Amino acid sequence: MAAERERLNYRSRFRRALRGTIYALIVVAAVAALAATNFLPVLRVSGSSMEPTLSDGDIIVLVKSSDFETGDLVSLYYQNKLLLKRVIGGPGDVIYIDEEGNVYVNDELIDEPYVTEKALGDTDITYPYQVPENRYFVLGDNRATSVDSRSSEIGCIDKDQIVGKVILRVWPLNQMKIIQ
Repeated sequence: MAAERERLNYRSRFRRALRGTIYALIVVAAVAALAATNFLPVLRVSGSSMEPTLSDGDIIVLVKSSDFETGDLVSLYYQNKLLLKRVIGGPGDVIYIDEEGNVYVNDELIDEPYVTEKALGDTDITYPYQVPENRYFVLGDNRATSVDSRSSEIGCIDKDQIVGKVILRVWPLNQMKIIQ
């Protein structure tokens, strides 16, 4: 009789502990999902427009922000897609790209160590080009193949289209690093 009572008490304690663990896991998953959605979105890179900085299949973490500077890597919405591009110029900046692919912002050549092969690329805008208010001029790092603000199809990106700045590559693990 005492053994049966002890077995039933053990079963009751086990169920309570299991239920508490499951509830805790659900709460942790919900908090993680909220944080990932609202503060630190996680994305998988698709395509080659940001090579060599980011490659197809890399997994990156963004931080929500509203302050963008030349050189920041950002994710943005364009026609229900998320694109990754680098901010080259902000509102009011004057952009000029010469035939060799050198980029000038406000008559100053910008240092672009992240670009391995400079190219003028597919462009149909007239240079020098002044960036409109509340907009950003963005380029992919793979200048020969990237479709970006050099094309009037995409043009300058409205500030509201930008999801956030890329801060960290987390996959592949052997290439994990803070992105500048």
